[in-house]
Amino acid sequence: MQDDFRLNDARTAIGTKVTVRGWAYNVRSSGSIVFLQLRDGTGTVQAVVAKDQVSDGDWTAAKNVTIESSVIVTGVLREDARSPEGVELDAAMVVCVQRAEEYPIGKKEHGVDFLLDQRHLWLRSKRQTAILLVRDTIERAMRDAMHEMGFVLTDSPILTPTAAEGTSSLFKTDYFGEDAYLAQTGQLYIEATAAALGRVYDFGPTFRAEKSKTRRHLTEFWMLDAEASFVESDENMDIQERLVMFVIGRVLAERRNEFAILERDMAPLEAIKAPFPRVMYTDAIATLKKLGATIKDGDDLGGDEETLLSKACPQPQFITRYPASIKAFYMKPDPDNVGYVLNDDLIAPEGYGEVIGGSQRIDDEAVLKQRIKDFGLREEDYQWYLDLRRYGSVPHSGFGIGLERLVTWICGLDHVRESIPFPRLMNRLRP
Repeated sequence: MQDDFRLNDARTAIGTKVTVRGWAYNVRSSGSIVFLQLRDGTGTVQAVVAKDQVSDGDWTAAKNVTIESSVIVTGVLREDARSPEGVELDAAMVVCVQRAEEYPIGKKEHGVDFLLDQRHLWLRSKRQTAILLVRDTIERAMRDAMHEMGFVLTDSPILTPTAAEGTSSLFKTDYFGEDAYLAQTGQLYIEATAAALGRVYDFGPTFRAEKSKTRRHLTEFWMLDAEASFVESDENMDIQERLVMFVIGRVLAERRNEFAILERDMAPLEAIKAPFPRVMYTDAIATLKKLGATIKDGDDLGGDEETLLSKACPQPQFITRYPASIKAFYMKPDPDNVGYVLNDDLIAPEGYGEVIGGSQRIDDEAVLKQRIKDFGLREEDYQWYLDLRRYGSVPHSGFGIGLERLVTWICGLDHVRESIPFPRLMNRLRP
């Protein structure tokens, strides 16, 4: 008997005696037979408990099982072509570890607010576990891709004394009598570690106090920030492109069952090919005007504009060289276009919008000082950051890719709130 058996190995264990430790996500009985639909986090199986094949105690235990009761069931796996899993478990022993109370989430339709209130239980549904499994594959693929491209994983602080993306979206806290903020990005810090290690990245939670209720925004989300020394704007986009293609290849190889549960059409993902189109901001504005958008030259692209662009192109596309006035202070001016910067936003197709923001960074101390002044920031708060331009400054570039937006796009979700186990929104801090 396999003591460490998990249901994802069920097909290779046909004919053997196994013990399944998990939960009953459905229960039904037919006279002298109880059918327990079991899940253990790696897969599902139907256990058949026949009254004349088990002891009175095991039969009583099986009859006592309710939806989401925790159970331990021992039996022999047999092939069954009628089962979605291709196997069934002929139960010989049943232990009800804890008999669950009446489960609050029924088979009827529930509203989103109710489900989010029950998020700690909603996570157990097939759809939500499928999303979490895809998310796990995406995270592992991102790390593997960065490793293959020579990037070293480093860690950046969550508590910071200054802003990186703009002071209006900071979560402020007290740090032993001094103002501190939850990190919007680890970028400024990994610029420092890039000067030590060449190519680096971090991967952790970030926070934006944006008063936004769109389907793309969370106040707490996970982001991979990357930074590379001696890399300029075009190569920076090459790296982002390789990362996205690596992730898509991995999920298509590993998560087709989960895509089926999510009813995700895989054809658009399978059709994605590199290189991705690279579109100048000014050309994107012209395209948007043709598509009926009311956007003006110099405006930033919002969710509506990103949706228009992403629906018009079946491939991810880079929108490059935005006006300096609407981008972060650290982005390097475009030497060929006064008033613009060497940046890029990667827009995912199918209406999903921006998933990556990147740029070449300013490597000249005087230029960076002026930008800090232009943005109304205090130079003394950025002395350590300016030091990076005084001691061996080099051309360098980087980007940040939002994990939840990537999961939302790849899974084909309607809202980013399903892409993370416990979403934090403007109106939601619990559970």
